[in-house]
Amino acid sequence: MAVAVLLPAAGASRRMRGRDKLLEVVRGRALLRERAEVALTISADVLVTLPPGGGPRAAVLGGLPVARREVAQAAEGMAASLRAGADWARGQGVKGLMVLLPDMPDLRQEDLKSVLQAYDENTILRATSEDGRPGHPVIFPAALLPGMAALSGDEGARALLSCHAVTLCPLPGERALTDLDTPEDWAAWRARNP
Repeated sequence: MAVAVLLPAAGASRRMRGRDKLLEVVRGRALLRERAEVALTISADVLVTLPPGGGPRAAVLGGLPVARREVAQAAEGMAASLRAGADWARGQGVKGLMVLLPDMPDLRQEDLKSVLQAYDENTILRATSEDGRPGHPVIFPAALLPGMAALSGDEGARALLSCHAVTLCPLPGERALTDLDTPEDWAAWRARNP
């Protein structure tokens, strides 16, 4: 058994004011595709949740050996993707599910490997910035997948994180925190990463 990876990509990018953050070009390709490629370097079991109809996000994943699941309740928020991911991961028989937010372009393959190596299969593992601020990715043990499958709303997995033990895994700099949600976030990031 392995750790599976969930890329929750069913959201609407509302704060991008008409642009889709997951289609922004990073390292020569759409961010969603680039993040899926990185995920595939650490796990053969990768699920990408998509909005109803899939649209351009599904198109940029063409040819990649990732599972895809359209989320009918995508408008509800993050919990809809987490439920879909938990149901899928339970069917895969994995020992944990890594939630890798696809709008975090600074996370590298070596960061994901560090998180995997620190995972003990029993406790939630959460990446942090170098100075200890909680970020992503987060690995949930298989025993918590039923609880994840019952989440609702746009709070993500906060309920699980608040009532279960969490082991922290510091990553270099602020790579575990860099989350690009607005055109201004993207402009600032591009200025730092020419």
